[in-house]
Amino acid sequence: MTNPAVASEADIDTRYAAALDEDAAPGAPYETDDQLDGYDGDQLDLSDRQALRRVVGLSTELEDVTEVEYRQLRLERVVLVGVWTEGTVQDAETSMAELAALAETAGSEVLDALMQRRDKPDAATFIGSGKANELREVVIATGADTVVVDGELTPGQLIALEKAVKVKVIDRTALILDIFAQHAKSREGKAQVSLAQMQYMLPRLRGWGESMSRQAGGRVAGGGGIGTRGPGETKIETDRRRIRGAMAKLRREIKEMGTARDTQRSQRRYKGVPAVAIAGYTNAGKSSLLNRLTGAGVLVENALFATLDPTVRKAEASDGRPYTIADTVGFVRHLPHQLVEAFRSTLEEVKDADLVLHVVDGSHPHPELQLSTVRQVLCEVGAKDVREIVVVNKADAADPAVLDRLVRNEPSAVVVSARTGEGLDELRSALEAALPHPDVEVEVVVPYDRGGLVARVHSAGEVLVEEHLGEGTRLVARVGAALAHELNAYAVVPTA
Repeated sequence: MTNPAVASEADIDTRYAAALDEDAAPGAPYETDDQLDGYDGDQLDLSDRQALRRVVGLSTELEDVTEVEYRQLRLERVVLVGVWTEGTVQDAETSMAELAALAETAGSEVLDALMQRRDKPDAATFIGSGKANELREVVIATGADTVVVDGELTPGQLIALEKAVKVKVIDRTALILDIFAQHAKSREGKAQVSLAQMQYMLPRLRGWGESMSRQAGGRVAGGGGIGTRGPGETKIETDRRRIRGAMAKLRREIKEMGTARDTQRSQRRYKGVPAVAIAGYTNAGKSSLLNRLTGAGVLVENALFATLDPTVRKAEASDGRPYTIADTVGFVRHLPHQLVEAFRSTLEEVKDADLVLHVVDGSHPHPELQLSTVRQVLCEVGAKDVREIVVVNKADAADPAVLDRLVRNEPSAVVVSARTGEGLDELRSALEAALPHPDVEVEVVVPYDRGGLVARVHSAGEVLVEEHLGEGTRLVARVGAALAHELNAYAVVPTA
């Protein structure tokens, strides 16, 4: 006689299919037998909890790896695997779709994508030992040579999962670092990526058997007593020491390059030139927008993290006021903290800006998620108080209902299309209105031999009155504090 408390395989499949029905409400709880007697909170069905389910539509159509120290990421044929711990199934699949885009950007072919529903990742293998064995079977069936995990693995999880699937395993963090390494062009960008990679690599160096020994060698251990005599410093310890030395050197170099960037920003501040920074999610169209606004001619590519090296260009408002506009590196969900730290000097272009153009992809399935992700990173670099204009890009490919929703929820939003030019005039008007205006009004008579000072007032200030007198050029203007200090010597003394 069948035990009614145990669901048959057919029942499980029926309930599972119903839970994934497109007409079902997102995040709706799965029906269980317990609910026939009384509701006891949203609970995961046991079969769903233990299953690896295939993510449909992510395929883009294995030799064992045993020595993994210092390997280069050569992604070719990959299987994606993720753990869904919270949110709706749509959220989980969006994350996996983004991982697939990252893998393709790194130069790989996605063969399959699997996702498991769990309360939290398994401490040992991330997906559990049983599911790791099932993943091994998928790897063999597809002929994959790499498994990419949607999350950051601990060193222990990486080793255990790699032993189980017997091919190379990398996590989301390593994948993003590899993409950054491919796209870095400038000396500063390469140094920042190298530092981030070393920070990631250091705790993941591995040795085998006795090579992990930390015993001292030779005469050094002569008086050390029990437990100190041995072969001496091993390869892995030498590697760690060298990496730490290289990291210290890179930090010094980045600091020096950051000082040069600070000097350039200080000079622009001194001249009273407002600064605008373009920030946003990766592949949201920031570089295209910069090209439209300034004719900068920077690389535009339909790929994640196409821009790593910041580009600063000079632009001019309709009233003649100059300002600078900087393109910055794109952000992504779960951006590795090593990258945020390494690119801190670059991201300070945003922190020190007077205005941020926050670009969001209007055609993305979840643009609000892009907005919150970018704002989280801006908070980390100290730019949360900078004035912001939300630029909803790719209007030509977006759903009008999504655009309406974004405009309602974001009071400063401007809808544009960098590809067609739609909305750019409105954006320029909003940008110019948000630029800071000089706040010190001066009345001066500048001698004719100080024509350069008059030119600076025209370029960095707002001239209200200008007339030529016998002794020099009379100006009534609004300027910045630094320029006002220089003009004090020529100030017109009011008569009693």
